[in-house]
Order: sequence, then C-alpha cells, then structure tokens
Amino acid sequence: MERVQIDDFGKLNYLSELAVSPDGKALAFVCSQADVKENCYKSAIWIMENGKCRRLTTGGNEAGFQWLDAEHIMFPGDRKKAHKPAPGQAVTVYNIINIHGGEAEEYFTVPMKCGKIVKISDSEFLLTAIYDHYGIDITGLEGAEKEAAIAQIEENKDYEVFDELPFWSNGKGVINKKRSRLYRYDRESKELTLLSPEWMNVGGFDYDETTDRVVYYGSEYQWIDERKSDMYVCRVLGENHAQSEQMLCESGQGEQRQSEQVQIRLDRRFSVNSAVWAGGSIFFSASDGMRYGTAENPCQFIADPVTGQWGMITDLDCSMHSSVGSDARHGGGSSSKVIDGDWYFSSTRGFNTAIVKLSADGNEEIISPDISGSIDCWDYFGGKFYCVGMRNGGLQEIYSFEAGGQTEEKLTSFNDEYLSTHAVSQLRSLTFVDSDGVEIDGWVIEPVDYDPEKSYPAILDVHGGPKTVYGEVFFHEMQLWAGEGYFVFFCNPRGGDGKGNEFADIAGPNYGVKDYNDLMEFTDKVLEAYPQIDRSRVGMTGGSYGGFMANWIVGHTDRFAAVASQRSISNFISKCLTTDIGYYHNLSAVQSDPWSSPEEMWNRSPLKYADKCVTPTLFIQSDEDYRCWMADAIQMFTALRMHGCPTRLCLFHGENHELSRNGKPKHRIRRLREITDWFDTYLKKEEN
Repeated sequence: MERVQIDDFGKLNYLSELAVSPDGKALAFVCSQADVKENCYKSAIWIMENGKCRRLTTGGNEAGFQWLDAEHIMFPGDRKKAHKPAPGQAVTVYNIINIHGGEAEEYFTVPMKCGKIVKISDSEFLLTAIYDHYGIDITGLEGAEKEAAIAQIEENKDYEVFDELPFWSNGKGVINKKRSRLYRYDRESKELTLLSPEWMNVGGFDYDETTDRVVYYGSEYQWIDERKSDMYVCRVLGENHAQSEQMLCESGQGEQRQSEQVQIRLDRRFSVNSAVWAGGSIFFSASDGMRYGTAENPCQFIADPVTGQWGMITDLDCSMHSSVGSDARHGGGSSSKVIDGDWYFSSTRGFNTAIVKLSADGNEEIISPDISGSIDCWDYFGGKFYCVGMRNGGLQEIYSFEAGGQTEEKLTSFNDEYLSTHAVSQLRSLTFVDSDGVEIDGWVIEPVDYDPEKSYPAILDVHGGPKTVYGEVFFHEMQLWAGEGYFVFFCNPRGGDGKGNEFADIAGPNYGVKDYNDLMEFTDKVLEAYPQIDRSRVGMTGGSYGGFMANWIVGHTDRFAAVASQRSISNFISKCLTTDIGYYHNLSAVQSDPWSSPEEMWNRSPLKYADKCVTPTLFIQSDEDYRCWMADAIQMFTALRMHGCPTRLCLFHGENHELSRNGKPKHRIRRLREITDWFDTYLKKEEN
C-alpha cells in the first residue's frame, strides 16, 4: 500500500452541485480535480443515467450549472473567449448543452458579474449580480467622453476608497459600495430590471412559479452593515402571469397586484439565513443574537406573503447546514428543498450531517440514515434522496436513500481506487466527559504500520470556527502525517457545532477557557490511552479559530514541543478593526470593545501572553486573508522573535482564508511542507 503523499490531494475527485433532472431520469453533478502541474483546479459537468456516469463537458472550467428542462443544462463561462468587457466592466456568458449529444453553444450574456440564477420562463431569468455604486459606467459613451471615462477607470486601479463597513470580504476582495442585487433578465430583449432596493445586499432569494412571486432578503445599508435583514415579496411578471393571477385569486390573495412589493415586517430585528416558498407561505430561518451573539443557531419562522405578518414555528437549536470539516472538497451545492409543503434541510447533529424535515406545525424528523460522516449537497425526486457524501472516514461519492430508511446505496466509485491503493488509517473514537461534566467527542489516528512496542510523536489538530465540527471523514493532512509516522488526534471542544447553543457558547470570559480546558483534558486522555506517544514530542496545529487556539496555547503552556499557527488571531483589538467580520462577530465573541472594555479585550488576546512563550512556533498566513488579517500573525511572530522564541512566518501571496482547502495547488503543497518540516525538526529530533 502506498502512503499518502503531500501532493495527493491532486489525485482525488471532488464532487459537488448534485441536481436531479426535472423528469428524474438523470443526475448532473460537477467533478473537480486539483491540477498540480498547471497550479489550478479543473472541473467538468457529469451526467448519471441508468446507473452509469459519463463526462458531459470538457472545457475544464464548468460549474454553476442548472437544468433548463429534462435534456438541457445551462452553465456560465466564456468558453470561446469571445467577450472582452471594457475596463471596469463585467460580463457573464451562459451556455446551453444537450445532455444527449452536441457541443455547448452560447445561450445569452448578462453585462454584469452574476451569482445565483433561476429560469422563470423560456426567455426570463431571476439572478443576483454585483453592482458597484462607485463604478464608472461607460455604456452609451462615445469618442472623447468614452476615452476620458476609461482613463479614469485605469487611474482608479491604483488606489481604493473605503468609506463603509465592511470594506473588504474574504474571497471577494474590496466590496466597498458594492452590492449583490436582484434582477429580472430577458434574454431576448436583453432587458435587465432591478427588483431589490438600491442599497440592499441581497443574501438570497426563492421563486414560486405557481404564483410567479419571488421572496428575497438581505441587509440594506450605506455606511455600515449592521447584519439586520429586510425581506420582500414581489411579483416577477413572467410568462406564467395569467396562471399566477388565477392562482392568487383562488387562494384569496388576489389583492396583491402585479406591481406591488410586500415587505415582511421584521423591523430590522433578525439576520435571515434562508427563505423558501412552501404551499403559498414562506418558511425562513433567522436569529437575533440576543441570547448567544452572532454564533446563535437560527429559529424557524413562517410568513404570510400578502400581509407581511410572520410568526415563529419552533426553535430547533441546531445549525441549518453541514459544518463537518474536511480539506478534501471543492465546490458546493444545494442543501435545502421544500417537498410536499415541508421544509427539508441539512443540519449538523453531533459530528454528522443529517437531513431534517420540518413541518409548518413545528414537527421535526430526521429522515436520512444514521451513518457517520457528512452530506455535502443533495437533491430529491420521486421519493428518493440523492447526495454527495463522505461516509465512515472516506472520500466523496454519490449515494441514494429513501426518506426514513436506515440504509443507503452507493452509486459511484470516483475515489475507490485511491482508497484501495493507499494506506489510510482508521479513525479511533475517543469520547470522554470533561471536568465540567460535558461529553466531548474525539478521535485518534494511529501511524501507518503502527507498532505498539515503539515510541511515536503526535500532533493535536484543532478545527476552525469555532462553530464547526470534526467528523468521521477523510482529511488529507491528517492522513499525510499518519503516513509520516505521527499519531494525529483531534476533538470537538465546547464552542463547536452540533450540540446546541449552550454547548457552543464560550463568548466573553469563557473564550480561551472552557475550550482550552477541553483540549488539554483531551490531550491527557489521549496520552493515557496511548503510552506509545512520547510526551516530549507532541505538537499542535490549527487554523482560524484553531490558529487563535495555537497562539493561546503557546502563551499558556509549554507542554507542546512545536506549534504551527495558521491564519490566526492574536490581538482582538486590531482584529475587530481590520477584518471583514471583526466589527461584529469578533466583538460578539469576546463581548468587549476597545473603548468601554479594552482590558477584557486584551485579556482574551493571545498577544498579551506572548512574552511567556517558549514553544517553537510556525506561522502560516495569506496576504489576502481578510477574515484573519495578516497583521495578527505578524504581531505574534514579532513578539515571539523579540522574546527569543524560535519562530518562522511563511506568507503566501494571492491567497485568502481558504489556503488549506482551495488555495493554489502549489501553495497547498508548500504550506503542508512548511508545517511537516517544522514538526519533523522539533518532534523527530530523537530520530535524526
């Protein structure tokens, strides 16, 4: 058996965007690979019919598709490089392809950078697109006037103007005065009609073709996004208008006229996470953060699209997405759908993903099989669910199951060959009850070719978030280290997802206390269970919140022989004033601010304790990480160097917060080599 290598993520197949055709006869999905040689990711749309999979597209950059009908798929991309937008402008090209043969053809173009798009008639679409209030529109300009505008656009590239919060966003760059707006687009007339308010940043929308209405939500602001949502319902006036008018009259809702826009009166109280149509009403999830801050699980509500009135259905006290982490994914997909008037959605339960059914009366039922792992996206047709999942420590494949059933059928084998030819260590469960009486889920990965008579180094890996979870899925970096002769161990301390708000609540003075204690007690349990681990050769790593914990650990204990701190937090005073989520989420996490409670904010900052650090510490950072800005890593690195602690900082240019998961392949290899070499230097020195 081959051992997992540092570049093996380039040998894996990543599945995403699973969607069933309108007639239920075919599945479409995206399959992606990391191309290490070309330093990029390549993706293609695949079709499954009659149990067999085949590749549909060959361009290498196809994703973001949707079914137009039972035989045609639409996807974005300027495949022929025929559209060159003017400076400062954007264009999105959509293509159409028949799943049973023929080449993809250009379908239509939209003169904006588009996001979600939904077909509402043969010629009309609903879509979100980015509008720049500070942009210069050269449409219709000619001659000297056009040349002057282009010259101004070129000059503007040399500087940025910030006058609102947030002014940048991780993975998106500068977003100052940019808004995601909702439009109706007619591909025949090329008419683009704005539906949302001028300054709203639309977070999502859902279309009801029966009554030709769209519900959309988002935050409307000009100077600071306070993360409070407005929600509206409006008629779209598609080709099915006559049918929708009849349906509205029959349901007693005929008083809502074509041009009317109804506001769901949330009074800027909630942050809305999602909204869907269900039997003429609107289901939505939202939180006000009054009890547990910005990490609070959403409650579930129902709204009347005519009166704007709403009420709470229930509080399930759970996340409404999958937060099971892995570094072996690429791409997303749908995880919510209304079926026969009930709302089905993904939810993290414990350390697994479940699909949950919620009825309008508040009844909740888990309908997916009780199988460990994650469900990364899914769809439904004719009584059967289809999902992309990572099951029992494995890699992504497509599965199917019936609602309420306890078994599932594996439909694909994209990663079977890799798993059958490589030494992948099993996850050994090590769950314990901490000193506060709270059950903590944890695991240990033994070294490849583990010999109980030998002594080994080990690595504690801490997840990000903190409101995410580790689960029983494949992690490339962990399997790499197991193949290199390390024990790898990890757990879900308090602050994480899957066990409700109370478990996740470590805000304020508990930040870096309850969670730190859980991690230290878990480390003790692992060392007790495995005396083969040399206590003098234990390392620790983590990213984002895990990077905060790495920085916190080196200032509070010397039990680790080496630490690798990734995309980290060291100073909450600077973090809250420089990052995309700092001014609201980080202030909520530490329940303090630089003006009214600076001492408490400083007490929660690892930088305060940097002078006590003696642990050799490596910092991994990206210069376009606007979630955990590089100032924090630089401050901590500088402090450690000033106090004589062995340290090193590796700064990746052009990368953001997603370096370890979706960074350029060569950068991912260098990142893993930096961390592995650091641990080899300090944890294997007795072997050298």
